[in-house]
Amino acid sequence: MFPTLRSWLAGRRVAATLAVLAAFLGVAAASLVVTGARVLAAQADLPEVVVYKTPTCGCCSLWVAHLRESGFKVRVTDLEDLGGIRREWKVPAKMAACHTARVGRYVIEGHVPAADIRRLLQDQPRVDGLAVPGMPIGSPGMEQGDRVEPYDVLSFNAAGETRVFASHR
Repeated sequence: MFPTLRSWLAGRRVAATLAVLAAFLGVAAASLVVTGARVLAAQADLPEVVVYKTPTCGCCSLWVAHLRESGFKVRVTDLEDLGGIRREWKVPAKMAACHTARVGRYVIEGHVPAADIRRLLQDQPRVDGLAVPGMPIGSPGMEQGDRVEPYDVLSFNAAGETRVFASHR
């Protein structure tokens, strides 16, 4: 009788463990569904980002991937020369970087983090855009392991006036 009782108790433990595991997996699956729904809702609330880049620029493609991973819808257009777009959108020469984008009424120049673009869209300051001049290591699309160069995201206007919008250290 004792071995039967031991088998019965072991079976109960297995059943209880399986029930707990099933409940946990159910909660995890529900969480993924909710998270996916939130990402889709966030994408629906965000305007499309239209990116202009050169066809061979790898870091630009990585920046586009960063935006998509952050919930933005992105449309990419490859151009051999971005000078015309920058002149049309009045990007000051000192703000130039490797790609230019438009989101809503704002210009985004260079490796601006998605979180800063979200803040720009939420706060709607009276600026023409944001820029990360140059290509600082550690900015989105310019990752190189743990190496990060401090950099500022600058807001700018067509007159060439700039202010620090965000600092990344």
